[in-house]
Amino acid sequence: MSEAFSHRVLPYGGVEEFLAGALPFLREGVAAGDRVMAATCLGSEMLLRDALGAAADRVEFVQADTWYAHPSRTLADCLARAEEAAGQGRRLRLLGEPVWTCRAPLEVLEWQRAEALANVALAHTGARLLCPYSARVLPAGVIAGARKTHPETVRGAQAVPNPGYLDPWAYNAACDREPLPPPPEHADGMRIDLVDLYWLRAYVADFARQTTLPEDALQRLLVAVTEVMTNATLHGAPPIHLRLWTEPAALVCEVRDAGDWNGGTGFGLLPPPSDGPGRFGLWAVRLLCSHVQIRTGRGATVVRLRVGLPPVRVTESLTAYPA
Repeated sequence: MSEAFSHRVLPYGGVEEFLAGALPFLREGVAAGDRVMAATCLGSEMLLRDALGAAADRVEFVQADTWYAHPSRTLADCLARAEEAAGQGRRLRLLGEPVWTCRAPLEVLEWQRAEALANVALAHTGARLLCPYSARVLPAGVIAGARKTHPETVRGAQAVPNPGYLDPWAYNAACDREPLPPPPEHADGMRIDLVDLYWLRAYVADFARQTTLPEDALQRLLVAVTEVMTNATLHGAPPIHLRLWTEPAALVCEVRDAGDWNGGTGFGLLPPPSDGPGRFGLWAVRLLCSHVQIRTGRGATVVRLRVGLPPVRVTESLTAYPA
């Protein structure tokens, strides 16, 4: 692999602009023997298959809503495929069209963060990533954000530098600049002076079982809470406060202590090296939860874990309707 890693954005206004950028990228990969993948919606897949002809059989198509289900897991999957290809003397070439519609602002922020961090996580793999963004459908802020997280923009078959591109860690710091809103008044909470993980997990489980959280998601949350509480005792300072509350579509668990964590770079935002130590720490917490927010400094560290809650199933009662 003589070419270096690249991560480019393809803003497009219609089908012609989409194909003008996507087809050369995919065809070059097929010709070079790369591992070529395309994560797009079904409509874009049909367009690409028709235009590629027989070469489409050399492209691995996956549905975008499946590929882009969780920022940290997607980053881990992409890195695993890139390292596997590199180990075979090949290159991962991914055409990935992120799913932006119907996402809450926090979700959009985390996906934009993942786009920035891909430049760090995959830099050593030689992978080539091209991310189409529909300029007709997406908000202007999403397009502007893409120019900050992708070093280059594709115009047809050409790539030009993005003058607004930010260093990934500077971008990440900007994502965490806003302070977190205070917990709601109805939040359930307790002060912890002596950590007993058994009773802590029982407390969280009792609260969670009053919600619609499935049992498998609860077990993941308990593992995440254990890791965060362990970090609070090792790197933080007393007192430690645990708070729990629900939002319309999420269960939120907050751990707050009076210390300033020294999290190094990123607080588990990147997958640990495959040949490193076995403990995954905050990276594992990010994989286990829907969203993780961390704020530290000025004598306090706050970690908020969010797990999605399935909607309440409403069943019709036959007695509600008179015969």
